[in-house]
Amino acid sequence: MPFLNSLIIGISVASIWLIAALGLTIIYGTMGVINMAHGELIMLGAYSTYVFQTFLGVPFILCLPLAFVIVAGLGWIIERGVIRTLYQRPLDTLLATWGLSLILIQGVRLIFGGKPQYVGVPEWLKFQIDYSFIHISGLRVFIIFTAVFLVVMTYLVLYRTSLGIRVRAVMQDKEMAASFGIETNRIYSITFAYGAGLAGVAGALFGALKTLFPDMGSGYIVEAFLVVVVGGAGLIGSVFSAGLLGEMNSVFSYFTNDTFARFVLFTLIVIFLRFRPQGLIVEGMARR
Repeated sequence: MPFLNSLIIGISVASIWLIAALGLTIIYGTMGVINMAHGELIMLGAYSTYVFQTFLGVPFILCLPLAFVIVAGLGWIIERGVIRTLYQRPLDTLLATWGLSLILIQGVRLIFGGKPQYVGVPEWLKFQIDYSFIHISGLRVFIIFTAVFLVVMTYLVLYRTSLGIRVRAVMQDKEMAASFGIETNRIYSITFAYGAGLAGVAGALFGALKTLFPDMGSGYIVEAFLVVVVGGAGLIGSVFSAGLLGEMNSVFSYFTNDTFARFVLFTLIVIFLRFRPQGLIVEGMARR
């Protein structure tokens, strides 16, 4: 039935929004930094995949970890060169990352031009599942499973490693963590790099799903921020938030159209945040 298929599509939409928001969740949840250049980090992941495929002949599946490494390295440089001096000035951080996003857009436009580019989808993902009420492409199935893998991997890093213990300690109270010998600046650098790397993986996946443009990141940044804010700026909250918003968007689109569905969804989000500004799930932390 079409309605049941819309629920399956909702899972696909939710996975896309979650992958886009996952890196932002790590950066904002840990550091309290509103990274306006997050969309451009996604864009760089997509263009990195395009370069690896087109000029080096790297298979698509290997482009994902390569995009992670490259964008994570850039994130490390951004944190150490720009963000680190602005932690106590949130407005300046917002303006700096916004300016950085404009620089990245124009830089990519100068290198690759304004023409659309494309990431090739491997043959093993060019299939369609048509069973009963389920109609979904192989690429979207791959994105769903990749989203699950990234969430599990991030959860294990945060809750099953010594690094994760230090990260969560900094999230709870930066000054107290520093008093116990945790190098908070190093934790911030690693966290920002990891969040940027996740954005790079998101870009590699989205590049196979849609056309590449230098300003493609602006199409994902709004949904990413909504997922993070509604979820409460935590990993578990973002998972629930992405699932809820993705399904709501799909259902509303089924009964109306995509444009009106976005209008209704954003209106409901505003109403929700009016009465619960802390989001769905709150993880205790002291904002810096």
